[in-house]
Amino acid sequence: MPLVTTTEMFKKAYEGGYAIGAFNVNNMEIVQGITEACAEEKAPVILQVSKGARAYANHNYLVKLVEAATICYPELPVALHLDHGPDFETCKSCIDGGFTSVMIDASSKPFEENIEITKKVVEYAHEHGVVVEAELGTLAGVEDDVQVAAEDSSYTHPEQVEEFVSRTGCDSLAIAIGTSHGAYKFKPGTKPQLRFDVLHECEKRIPGFPIVLHGSSSVPQEYVEMVNTYGGAMPGAIGVPEDQLREAARSAVCKINIDSDLRLAMTGTIRKFFAEHPDKFDPREYLKPARANIKELVRHKLIDVLGCNGKA
Repeated sequence: MPLVTTTEMFKKAYEGGYAIGAFNVNNMEIVQGITEACAEEKAPVILQVSKGARAYANHNYLVKLVEAATICYPELPVALHLDHGPDFETCKSCIDGGFTSVMIDASSKPFEENIEITKKVVEYAHEHGVVVEAELGTLAGVEDDVQVAAEDSSYTHPEQVEEFVSRTGCDSLAIAIGTSHGAYKFKPGTKPQLRFDVLHECEKRIPGFPIVLHGSSSVPQEYVEMVNTYGGAMPGAIGVPEDQLREAARSAVCKINIDSDLRLAMTGTIRKFFAEHPDKFDPREYLKPARANIKELVRHKLIDVLGCNGKA
């Protein structure tokens, strides 16, 4: 099947009490690991590309890798999404270049300016059959070119969401309820806790509307330990507890972004491989087990966190 938008995915997810996994992709092995797991578990998927990924791998390579996945798995619903589009020009380039969904992230701007920028992207996207995700509230942390200090982050104000959605015409809304970008989301010794009160108040104000969570990697400790055991230095890397993500997926949250987990799985596996096989140098040899571990990690997310297995 050709690439699809997220419209039908989100409608089914909202009604079914599960969320779609949105996984950031940068190379062939990551695309393969994700889509193999999704095909086997019959789970719809969003493959998303950031500005940094486009700079690293080139827009055309990434689009063709995702299109190749749809050829390999013709029954699998796949949406290709721009993650954190910084401006109209980037969104337009992706819309014109084969993406079926884009995010315009003007959340750092004042409310009225966020509306103005988002509305411009929505109008162009809808003219071309593409859906738009917007954002209210600002997440802390670092993800590619998105860097926000903790003191500059802010929770979404529920009293703004209805006006924002109505005036912009966006198709889904990313909100800030305590998640953050990167692998260091919470301080060691603290109890990670999402603001479900903010989430539920947003739900009440825009009933039936799909909500998105960014910065939602759980940072699997087995891979943190693997990285550290084999030469890495990632003390205190802590993510969002998976039970809280599952709770969010049962609500209006229809899309959960997962990024750092996959990078940890790949990096930890490669570090371990070279420690155990110092004489090896063929990329196929160390990327194969990395791809396999990404696949198993994604399978776990689909079943135990997102609840979207069997929904394709």
